[in-house]
Amino acid sequence: MDTKMFQGIMIFILGLLFGSFANVCIWRIPRKEEIVFTPSHCPRCLGGIRWYDNIPVLSYLFLGRKCRSCKAQISWRYPLVEILSALLFLGIYLKFGADWRLAGYIPFVWAMLVISAIDIEHYIIPDVFSLSGLAMGLLLAALATFGVPVDLTVFGRGDVLSQWPLVDSAIGVVLGGGFLWLAAWLGEKVFKQEAMGGGDIKLAAMIGAFFGWKAVLVSFFLAFLAGSVVGLLLILLGRAKKSEAPEGIKPKAMVPFGPFLALGGILSLFWGRELLGVYLSFFGM
Repeated sequence: MDTKMFQGIMIFILGLLFGSFANVCIWRIPRKEEIVFTPSHCPRCLGGIRWYDNIPVLSYLFLGRKCRSCKAQISWRYPLVEILSALLFLGIYLKFGADWRLAGYIPFVWAMLVISAIDIEHYIIPDVFSLSGLAMGLLLAALATFGVPVDLTVFGRGDVLSQWPLVDSAIGVVLGGGFLWLAAWLGEKVFKQEAMGGGDIKLAAMIGAFFGWKAVLVSFFLAFLAGSVVGLLLILLGRAKKSEAPEGIKPKAMVPFGPFLALGGILSLFWGRELLGVYLSFFGM
């Protein structure tokens, strides 16, 4: 087995393990439960989960998708999140290799996965991810500005606004967060209801902090495109949620925007240059 294959396998396994922890965060953080020191347990019977019942993906299959103690059904979300986490980790390794930038790329995609799952289920984006991610993006940009090899941009440094990593990152924060804040403000004034959640605003700022202002353009383009298509399909199929709306939001058909922003951010990471070209050609530039 060559070194690259071995490293790829290790990265994939690491992704599975982080996916397992992602499931802990997805379940506990919205419920304001502790995530580090409390042992794994069944949310229904509260019985402790043994280590051999907590192996990513495999335990789900061996247990027949049921809790060993109370036989409660285990959601398919658990193995899905673990597999997606592993594939994202492996994809980053195959795309960028064993590089210092993985210190930023891996936490980013992991956070996007957790944020998406929480937003889909609860219509919230916890500040613990968006604000800490924003701070991490700015910190890495500052380090890159002073020569540390953690420059996360995939768009190059050819133009004036992108020449310095920290400046690029700061513009990304202002552009990402500012645009959605303006959209939220206008929506509230025109439609007299919340049009964009504060979590979405912070998430857009986080994407800008990690990858700069060009990533914001690409992420917005993809998010609005995908969100419009999915939202329209759900409304036509009558499956958009019309009840149990979060506090402050009227019970109309709701589609969380966070997952689409997260998808845009991840796609910007993998194919940012190509997608930017598509974006500019869309506007005839």
